[in-house]
Amino acid sequence: MARARPLDVIGWRELLTLPDLCPTPMKVKIDTGARTSALHAFALQVIDRDGIPTATFEIHPRQRSKADAIRVEVPIHEMRDVRSSNGHVERRPVIRTRAMIGEIEWPIDITLTSRDQMGFRMLLGRAALRRRFLVNPGRSHVQSLRPGAVAKPAKKTATKKTTTKKTTATKKRAATKPSATKPSATKPAATKNGPTT
Repeated sequence: MARARPLDVIGWRELLTLPDLCPTPMKVKIDTGARTSALHAFALQVIDRDGIPTATFEIHPRQRSKADAIRVEVPIHEMRDVRSSNGHVERRPVIRTRAMIGEIEWPIDITLTSRDQMGFRMLLGRAALRRRFLVNPGRSHVQSLRPGAVAKPAKKTATKKTTTKKTTATKKRAATKPSATKPSATKPAATKNGPTT
């Protein structure tokens, strides 16, 4: 029996990119209490494009800002009734696209809603998490960098260099040390003695 692949761990919030729609990462909240994922779609309209139901809307990836906003048109996969936490039922268009958190990419169904009171631009529901992620509610940005953070470069293996330089003190001692010279043997001068009388 093949062993199941271990699931990737994510925090209660992450940075998510929709590569086919918006290149700018947006802050998403992991909502295990919701079955479906929801994207806040600004100026949402449902139109007919050559006989195909299409959703046209704006994505504002940055919180409380229109910077990097982009308008998109996406074919509608289906219409779905979604019940909110207060019991209100809303009929929403559903689109099918790709999502990416860090290096992890997968296909995802997203419901579109025009609710500016959403604290996050997007909520990631259970259907998108199933058999892919484990959620650590005590951490955030596990798979993605925090906004404004810079990736740390990989550590290089330090190689220790050995130096053969002598210290100044060693050099001074070497300069003042007398050289060991072998004393030369001096023969006593030969004296000629005359005959004793």
